[in-house]
Amino acid sequence: MLGFFRRIINSKVGIVVTFIVLGIVALAFAAGDVSNLSIGSGGVAKGDVAQVGDADVTVNDLRTRAQEEVAAAQRQQPTADMDQYLAAGALERALEQLVTTTALAEYARDQGMVVSKRLVDGQIASIPALQGPNGKFDEQAYRRILAERRLTDARIRADIARDVLVQQLIGPTVGAAQVSAQLALPYASLLLERRAGQVAFVPTAAVPAGPAPTPQEVQSFYGRNLNRYRVPERRVIRYALVTPEAVRARATPTEAEIAQAYAADRAKYAATERRDITQVIVFDQAGAAALAAKVRGGTALAVAARAAGLEPSTIPAIDKAAYAGQTSAAVADAVFGAAQGAVVGPVRGPIGFVVARVDKVEQVAGRSLAQVRDEIAAALTARKTADALADLRNTMDEGLSGSATFDEAVADAKLTASTTGALAATGTDPLSAEAQPDPALQPLVAAAFQAQDGDPPQLVQTAPDGSFAIVAVGRVLPAAPRPLAEIRDRVAADFVADRRQQAARRIADEVLARVNRGTPLPRSLQQANVALPAARPIAASRAQLAQARGGAEPALALMFSMAPNTAKLLAAPQGAGWLVIKLDQIQRGDASKTPGAVAAARSDIGRSIGAEYTEQFARAVRASLGVKTEPAAIARVKADLSGQGGSGN
Repeated sequence: MLGFFRRIINSKVGIVVTFIVLGIVALAFAAGDVSNLSIGSGGVAKGDVAQVGDADVTVNDLRTRAQEEVAAAQRQQPTADMDQYLAAGALERALEQLVTTTALAEYARDQGMVVSKRLVDGQIASIPALQGPNGKFDEQAYRRILAERRLTDARIRADIARDVLVQQLIGPTVGAAQVSAQLALPYASLLLERRAGQVAFVPTAAVPAGPAPTPQEVQSFYGRNLNRYRVPERRVIRYALVTPEAVRARATPTEAEIAQAYAADRAKYAATERRDITQVIVFDQAGAAALAAKVRGGTALAVAARAAGLEPSTIPAIDKAAYAGQTSAAVADAVFGAAQGAVVGPVRGPIGFVVARVDKVEQVAGRSLAQVRDEIAAALTARKTADALADLRNTMDEGLSGSATFDEAVADAKLTASTTGALAATGTDPLSAEAQPDPALQPLVAAAFQAQDGDPPQLVQTAPDGSFAIVAVGRVLPAAPRPLAEIRDRVAADFVADRRQQAARRIADEVLARVNRGTPLPRSLQQANVALPAARPIAASRAQLAQARGGAEPALALMFSMAPNTAKLLAAPQGAGWLVIKLDQIQRGDASKTPGAVAAARSDIGRSIGAEYTEQFARAVRASLGVKTEPAAIARVKADLSGQGGSGN
């Protein structure tokens, strides 16, 4: 599990990466590889972990960042927790990122760069989780999430403004990706390098199982491998669903409402005329008059327009009101007053002069109330259903804001409560091999695992039709190994498999030693004390490894890190045995006569060289502002967080 966090904090994921705001969505941008810079130490104000120029990185900033990163990691790997995060050195990485983004933002402000309130408003309003059933920003949902996450509007706005500044500042540097052919040539040649060798397989199945393990051996093996039998944190979730069907009775429109809607939209259902129109807009009147005369003389409007360097546009099946909205009342009067096939204009429009041709005139008959009743009823039902769901959600939200319990909220809304079994963050019961996640419950499980034990119930949207659920954490079962008494047979089988694997390892080590002393691989296999499969040849180029879907074969990948005429050992997947790889030949590549390979290398290197430029820029910014850290404050944050290992919250 430590490897999971190490992969995260050391991966080359690009210079500009998103991170979580409000714990629900990536909002703002921060430097990724840019942040991997060392920081000095010195005097820092009390309560801060670092000072960057005139700006501070507070204890709360670092603590919150760590909690958000662990929560994000748990969504990818449910067994991740705070202790593993700290052990992997991820807290130090988080501090580096905070310091670098703060430095870049301060530098941007010093250069006069600003972020408008309107832009910040737009960023907040675009968060999907903050949009109500009608698809618009829900102020109440925003305030509720701020309260649940113990955040403030000012902090969120400051974070967004800071990270937009960082994005705007480093964007041009990231894009600096020009690489010369001479620089790319050796890398392209390296991709053309080809290697050949042999691989032998020492299967675990070739080793006898041996005697049954004793109780003492089983107990000892279990104690040494507790993580193998660790069950991730599970939660019992209480929930009640609210779907359109639940409010259907109050959403059915009456005949009076249908009639009223018909009357309000009478113009929509009245007889009307629609026309297909081709038009050209000319900026000067003389040019428009010349174009119109040419068309009236027999030249097609499209041909005449293109000859004048203009592009005609065709508007199909449009009525007069809609056309007037696109142009002007005067243009609409002229076009709809002309006969089919007539050329109209030039007529002054909002911009320039319009020359148009009436391609087609269609008379659309009016429709009676009886003819459109079902159409109107369906539209009214959909609107009333959405309104009823929104009203119910708002009512429940107000109740929860007033400290209503789950049971009280469910009873007031006359809903039916349900309770899941103990589920992991994946939505399954890890104690049941046949368990499959229920897709309908996935949003509820995700919400329950983002909440802290003891948090109030929350409302979670479950479908685009406005359906939602009230969700509460019923019980939290911490991660822990399963008792030996429950899995004794499994542990005994694992012990036997491990014993066989270790025996196969000893055989493979002997084969490897003989090969590295000069014995050919086939003969070394024959000298083993068990029957082994014959060695097989393997060969590939570096380019083939890079293009392999799903990753290169491990034996081939290892061969490209070996010296000629040497052998190495590699574990086979899933404990199946051991691989002995022998490298026989290296054929160097030469891309000087392969322009395509050089061009591809230039493109690949170009995607990462911007990151190098940005890192150097960030170092210079930090040096110019000055960075000081407080080791004692950092140690206090780590000690505080280490008590949250189980949950990460």
